[in-house]
Amino acid sequence: MKVFSNTTPFIALCSVDLLHILPSIFGEIVVAPSVADECSEGGRILVPDLKKLSWVSVQPVQTDRRLPALFELDRGERDTLLLAAMVPELLVIIDEKLGRNMAEYMGLRVTGTLGVLAKARVQGLIPSFLKATHGMREQGIFFHEGLVNRIATRVGEGN
Repeated sequence: MKVFSNTTPFIALCSVDLLHILPSIFGEIVVAPSVADECSEGGRILVPDLKKLSWVSVQPVQTDRRLPALFELDRGERDTLLLAAMVPELLVIIDEKLGRNMAEYMGLRVTGTLGVLAKARVQGLIPSFLKATHGMREQGIFFHEGLVNRIATRVGEGN
């Protein structure tokens, strides 16, 4: 299965050394050049050069001026949604609320880092959903606590 991804899921998964779950779950991850560039810019959390990963495909983006609302998004989010719009039946991994809302408005299938972690937990690729989310929080990556708890319950780790 092929999916599209924005930058944040790569950063979040790298923060807890779980980047390897992406190809295990999805196979090929398609990103825009701007996403690959954002990941390689460096920051507090080191992300490998996406262009060198065999399971990441960097594809060019055609700007669509008919979708002016997309220009309210940052470049990586906008380009991810433009790529995904070309193959709308595929899943998009995006965390930021505005980007998710726009993806849903465009009729795209959406998940986020928490959805990826839940899938990894169900497939036995990680020992604990909550341990991963707590590790991300320790690295400064935060998700809505209510959402974390609901998903934890769904994967058998909640109260």
